[in-house]
Amino acid sequence: MRKFSRILLKLSGESLMGDSGYGISTEKLESYSKQIKAVSDKGIQIGIVIGGGNIFRGLSGVSKGFDRVKGDQMGMLATVINSLALQSSLTSTGCRAKVLTSIRMEPVGELYSKDKAVEYMESGNVVIIAGGTGNPFFTTDTASVLRGVEIEAEIMLKGTRVDGIYTADTEKDPTATKFDKISFDEVYERRLKIMDLTAFTMCKENDLSLIVFDMDTEGNLEKVLDGQSIGTIVSNR
Repeated sequence: MRKFSRILLKLSGESLMGDSGYGISTEKLESYSKQIKAVSDKGIQIGIVIGGGNIFRGLSGVSKGFDRVKGDQMGMLATVINSLALQSSLTSTGCRAKVLTSIRMEPVGELYSKDKAVEYMESGNVVIIAGGTGNPFFTTDTASVLRGVEIEAEIMLKGTRVDGIYTADTEKDPTATKFDKISFDEVYERRLKIMDLTAFTMCKENDLSLIVFDMDTEGNLEKVLDGQSIGTIVSNR
């Protein structure tokens, strides 16, 4: 695997819960921050998008009577809370970090623009882009691909609690096997659920390759970027 100079890292909000059923685990934040700092210290420019499912998920609110637009807006705010928590944790490790938001909410964070994000990354900051796309009906997976394409990231890394993509759900099918590499077209054909179709199609159409890996095993982020065979690579080739 070639070396990368700029990446987009997608983190799920649920992963921030750790072993608890809700909220933010300080231990998990510390683990993620150490991994991100180790990569940043190597000179790799990092953009990050975090989900908000550990606090509020818009679709779950709809099932309980929330208006979909309001529910998604609440979910966007949840991603801002997670982004601020990660920024604080990164800062405590000695890693410079900036939070940019897709909707205006100074002084919580600066309004996102590609130029501002790239400027901060080139000056050595980790850039955390919060608030999803700023619009309802779009997931943070879609937001992460959109931001990855905008900032001209060379690869998107989806940090999860599983170690890659399998032929089937391992909890339902113990015979499921893991892919080391797979094409976007084969994922479509097999109907594998990696992220929502809008996000996945954007990756394919913009030739933004994707690596799905286990972020919860400390050190994996650095190993992936060092070219070790961890996780599953999804690409057009």
